[in-house]
Amino acid sequence: MMRTIEVLIVIIIITGAFISASTFAVLPWPRQVSPMNLRRLSYTTLELLDSDHDLSSAAFDTENYSIWSGLQVALSASLPANVVYNLTVFDVGINDGGAELYNQRISISNSETMGATSDAFSYLASSSNVTFNAVPEKIGELTGGGTLYILNCSDASGWWITGYTDQSLAEDLYNLLSPYYVNTIMVQNTAELGQILDGSPLQNEILENAVIINTLGEAIPIPSGTYATEGSDNSYAKYCYLLGQKVSQYNWTWASIVGYPLYYVSNTDLFSDQQNNWGIYGMQSVGAGGLNAFLEGLNNEEYSYDGTWITGSPSSNPGLATVQLTSEAVFYANYYGIYPYYTQTATRALPTSILSRYNLEVTTDIFEQVGSWHPGAVYRHQSGSGSLLALGLTRTPDIRLTGLTLLSESKPRLYRADYSAYETSRLVVLQIGLVGGV
Repeated sequence: MMRTIEVLIVIIIITGAFISASTFAVLPWPRQVSPMNLRRLSYTTLELLDSDHDLSSAAFDTENYSIWSGLQVALSASLPANVVYNLTVFDVGINDGGAELYNQRISISNSETMGATSDAFSYLASSSNVTFNAVPEKIGELTGGGTLYILNCSDASGWWITGYTDQSLAEDLYNLLSPYYVNTIMVQNTAELGQILDGSPLQNEILENAVIINTLGEAIPIPSGTYATEGSDNSYAKYCYLLGQKVSQYNWTWASIVGYPLYYVSNTDLFSDQQNNWGIYGMQSVGAGGLNAFLEGLNNEEYSYDGTWITGSPSSNPGLATVQLTSEAVFYANYYGIYPYYTQTATRALPTSILSRYNLEVTTDIFEQVGSWHPGAVYRHQSGSGSLLALGLTRTPDIRLTGLTLLSESKPRLYRADYSAYETSRLVVLQIGLVGGV
């Protein structure tokens, strides 16, 4: 009985304490317990209004009352009923001393006051006729050289450039890369190629430290005359050897954009009645010995024919030979605004064994290395003289990869153009506040 009385007394005491505390406790307002983030709401509202550039257009058309009436309706519909606002547009200019000036152009509001709590966010709107430019640093401008040769030979045929012609690839490469080089020269025929191989400029350009992009895929142009007769072993691998020597002599970078490099030679006059066993006339097969001979010439070895096949697929299943861009390649893709597809198919990757065999080092990997294979890389001779860019892609070239690899190798800087002229930008400030209720 006594325990029952004790329990009742305890219950009475606890209940009394709870009632007393509830009576005298001061509870916070709901807006203090869970406040609205007015600054975030202001920011998202401005973003919403300018999602189709309507706000930016209105900011530069402040005399058009029809537009501003519609904007005010949209603004009211975008905000909760208990939110008041004031939206103001300012000109952004520069005075003689270089300081920024802000002059009010228009202001709209749905209330004379901003309530008990308010916050604001500012948004910079740009004029529709303003463009942003980036001026690239010219490769070779400070170090010498800076010539880009693009092989656009009208008397040669390409192979493994499915869906393209070498002329269309040459034009696209010119448009993509010419802003980055001191000189960009289209080599229009095999005779002009022979001229630069002989050490004679085409347009008073600097021969040394040049880049030569072969747009013919697995084939390379071969000039008639001396270079053709040098290929007396019937494979024309000796011409590829001489080409490697020239790359070393002039410190060139020879760029192969797809497939097995230097697998065919092409000259439609020289081989007018010959074809590459696939029905492409004006072309002669060299085979795997062409690349081996080129690397011998680059390494300044004695010439000896070696027909060993050295490229391969990073996967045992050629259909699954997918490779992906390196993190560095993705970085420079964003930097230069060149966006090839992130994954590619490569069945003509080069093995790491050629590094020690020919005294080479990889200076740029455009694709992630897969085991002992480099699907796309720049190989530079350890003497510092001469390089080979080899992209072991399957059949279809992507000139964006060629451009991205060359720029990742040279890393020319981009000088972003500032715009600070009067009337090119306006500052939009949205202040919002809470009214009514607790």
